Amino acid sequence: MLIDIIAGARPNFMKIAPIIHALEARKAAGGELRYRLVHTGQHYDARMSGDFFTQLGIPDPHVNLEAGSGTQAEQTAGIMVRYEKLLTDAPSGLCLVVGDVTSTMACAIAAQKLQVPVAHVEAGIRSGDWTMPEEINRMVTDAISNWFFTTSNIANDNLRRAGIADERIFFVGNTMIDTLLANLPRLQAPGFWGQAGLAPGGYFVVTLHRPANVDKGGAFIRLLGAIAEGTRGLPVIFPVHPRTAKTLQALGDIPASIRLVEPQPYLEFNYLVRHAKAVITDSGGITEETTVLGVPCLTLRDTTERPETVSIGTNELIGTDPAHLKPALDRLFAGAWKKGGIPELWDGQTAGRIVQHLERLLRPA
Repeated sequence: MLIDIIAGARPNFMKIAPIIHALEARKAAGGELRYRLVHTGQHYDARMSGDFFTQLGIPDPHVNLEAGSGTQAEQTAGIMVRYEKLLTDAPSGLCLVVGDVTSTMACAIAAQKLQVPVAHVEAGIRSGDWTMPEEINRMVTDAISNWFFTTSNIANDNLRRAGIADERIFFVGNTMIDTLLANLPRLQAPGFWGQAGLAPGGYFVVTLHRPANVDKGGAFIRLLGAIAEGTRGLPVIFPVHPRTAKTLQALGDIPASIRLVEPQPYLEFNYLVRHAKAVITDSGGITEETTVLGVPCLTLRDTTERPETVSIGTNELIGTDPAHLKPALDRLFAGAWKKGGIPELWDGQTAGRIVQHLERLLRPA
C-alpha cells in the first residue's frame, strides 16, 4: 500500500519526519506500507524548507509540485491542480496530511475528489478565530478526512462535537514532540551565539508573523518597543519570517536590544529556545516545544488552537495589546511564572502509534 505524505511548509517537516522514520523502521521489519513524499513547494526558500530535510534526516522528496507563491486562492489552486495530476498519473492508496497549512487543505480536497482516502495528523485543533487562514484550513480538512490522528483530548472533543464517530478518531500524541525529543542531543548553538554574547537564561527569543502583529508598521514598532522595555535590556533574538521582513524594511530604527537574524535551521532554533529565559511568539507550534522544554512562553494572541499549552504547559495568552507585555514579563523576572507540565502522550512515541493504526486501517480485506 502506497501512502502519500504531504509536506509544503516549514511546520510540516517536523511533523512528517518521525512518521517517515517509523514507516522505514516497519519496512525493515517486514511491514508492507510504503510512502511517497510529496513536497508541494509552498515554501520554496531553502531557509524555510531545505535545511529541515537535511537536519531531520528526511529523504529528498519523491515529487516536488513546485507550486510556489501567490495569493491564498492561487496557491491553493496551484497545489490542487498539480496534486490531482500526480494522483491521476500515479495513484496512491492514502493521502496523509499534517497540520493546517494551505498544502494540507489543498491536497486533502484533491485526494477526496479522486476517491483517495485522507488521514489528518493533528486533527481537531481549533482556535475559534476565523480570521486566521489556518483555522479555515483545519476546518475544511477535518470536514473531508476519513481518519483523524489527534494530539489531545480537547481535539477529540472538538471532532466529536462536529459529528465525527469515535472509531475514526485516534488519540496518538504529538509528532512535533517526537522530533524534538529525538533531536535534543543534537541541538547546536547558532553561529552568532558567541558574537551576540548569549548565555543560557540570559536572552529572549521572539517570533512574529501574524498579520495583526506585523503588517502595520506603526503597531509593529510599538510592539517591538514594548518587547524591548519589558525584557529589561537583555538580548532579544528575532529570527525574521519572510512576511515580517517586508514590514521591517520600512520601519527604520528598532530598539537596540533586538537582534534580527535569518530564519534558523531546526537544530539551531530549538537550541535558542531551550536556553532562552522565555519565548515571545504569535506562533502555535512553538508553544508546544516550550511546554515540553519547560521554557516560559508569552503568546501575543487572544486565542490558541493549543489550549493544553496554557492549561497544562508553560504558555500564557497575553493578547495583541503591547501594554499587556510588561506586567507579564515583570512576573517572569520576579520568578512567578508557572512551572507547567507535559500533556498526555507527548512522549516521543506518537509516530509509531500512527503507523500501527495505519497498518490496521489499510490492511487488505
